Amino acid sequence: MTAEDFASRMEKAYDTVTNDPRQPNYARAAQAQYRDSYKDGKYKEYNLAEKDEGSWWVMVQDNSRLKEEAAWNCNELPFWVKNGDTPTVKNAVTPQILAELAYNQVQLPTTKVSLAPANTTKVNLPTWAWLDGAKFKEVSVTAALNAAGVNIQATTTAKPVSLKLEPGTADAETYPASAECAINDDGSIGEQYTKGNGGRTPPCGVKYLRSSGNGTFSLRATITWDITWTGTGGAGGDLPDATFGSDQAVTVQEIQAVNR
Repeated sequence: MTAEDFASRMEKAYDTVTNDPRQPNYARAAQAQYRDSYKDGKYKEYNLAEKDEGSWWVMVQDNSRLKEEAAWNCNELPFWVKNGDTPTVKNAVTPQILAELAYNQVQLPTTKVSLAPANTTKVNLPTWAWLDGAKFKEVSVTAALNAAGVNIQATTTAKPVSLKLEPGTADAETYPASAECAINDDGSIGEQYTKGNGGRTPPCGVKYLRSSGNGTFSLRATITWDITWTGTGGAGGDLPDATFGSDQAVTVQEIQAVNR
C-alpha cells in the first residue's frame, strides 16, 4: 500500500471501532494502541512524509482457503519497505511465491484419450491410444505484483511429458509394458491409428485379455506435467510435477467365431 492508502485504512478502522457503542472497552483500547504504533510510535504519521521513498506491506489472506492451517502462517504486522529493498520477513511476496500462486491458476486440458477402436473393442485386440499434440502444448500463467513502487513477477509453465494408462483391470496388457507413453517431438502422445496399421503394435495403447461382460472397464489416462518457473531478477526453478487424470468407459467384447 502507498502511505496514503495505509493511513486511510488505519484511520477508517479506528473510527469504525471507537465509534461503535457495541464494541467493548478492551477492543477500543486495542484498536487505539494499534493505530498509535503507526501514528505516534515507531512510525510517525504513517510515514506520509516519506511517501515517495517506500510503501507499506500488509498481510493478505486467501479468503477461499481460510480453513487451511497454512492460511494463518502469515501474521506479520504491517511494515515499511524502502523502494528497491527486498523484504526479509517470512512469507513476504517474492518471485517464487508469485510462481506458486500462478501454479494454482494453471488450467490444463482434460486427459480423455482418443481410442481405436473407439470405446468398444475386442478381447486380445490391441487398442491404440493417442493425444493430439495441438491440444497438449505448454501452458503458462504469469502472476505479478505491481503497486506502490513494487514491480515483481513470475511465470509458471507446465509442459506435458508423459501419459500413463491404467486399463481398469489386471487382465490387460499395456503398450509399452511400463504403461508410460512418452511425448513425441511434435507434442503429441502415442500415434493416431490409420488403416493399414492393424498388424502393428501400437506405441501407446492397451490390450484387454477378457470381456467386460455386461459392464465396462474404466480406463484411466493420467498426464504428468513438468512445472518450471522464471521470475524477476533472473530467478527461476522447478515446482512439483502435476498429474491430472480422467476415466473413460471401455466396452470389451468377445470375438464371435462362426464354424461352417
